[in-house]
Amino acid sequence: MTVPSLMQNHQRKTYVTQLHKVYNELQQALMQYQTDRNALNYKEAGLNSSDAVRNFVKTYFKVVNDCGTDVEPCFAKDYHDMHGTNYVNLLKGDTYKYVLASGAAINIEAPDVNGNLTAHIDINSSNGPNIMGRDLFALKIYNNGLIDDSDSNGTLTAPLSTEKREELFQTLCNTAGGDWWGCFGKILNDNWEMTY
Repeated sequence: MTVPSLMQNHQRKTYVTQLHKVYNELQQALMQYQTDRNALNYKEAGLNSSDAVRNFVKTYFKVVNDCGTDVEPCFAKDYHDMHGTNYVNLLKGDTYKYVLASGAAINIEAPDVNGNLTAHIDINSSNGPNIMGRDLFALKIYNNGLIDDSDSNGTLTAPLSTEKREELFQTLCNTAGGDWWGCFGKILNDNWEMTY
């Protein structure tokens, strides 16, 4: 192996380790939230509005920077997909953004029409490389408590099949001008490794 390929492998492992850490923290916070309210799912527990999401994050995470609805400095203003397409102002301005003690930035949108939440995680906040599928990921928090991938329509149900995750990766994440959906599912499929 050459030095550049060793560096790339190390970077990928670092990205996935941090993503897995935030994923576990999010999963534990959701379970604690439901337990504290003796609820069967987070919707029943009351996680059903922007205000409830904001209170959830501030209560169940160690927040070191609350950016309010501003993208910067929690997230970068510009991101790229893995093929170099530039996206300016990718994150919605009306959702709350935070940096956690781990250094990761998180943005959780209010529930969609199906009662599911969307989380955007930049594992190293606004620091580079600012590439979707490398340090920025989109995750769907399903009302049944599972955290999985999704698509832009948000009509899927969890858990997704291995085949569906692979399809999302090929058609969304791994496509020039694509989407941030599909990257997280590929990592799940590949047993928490970034093989792309």
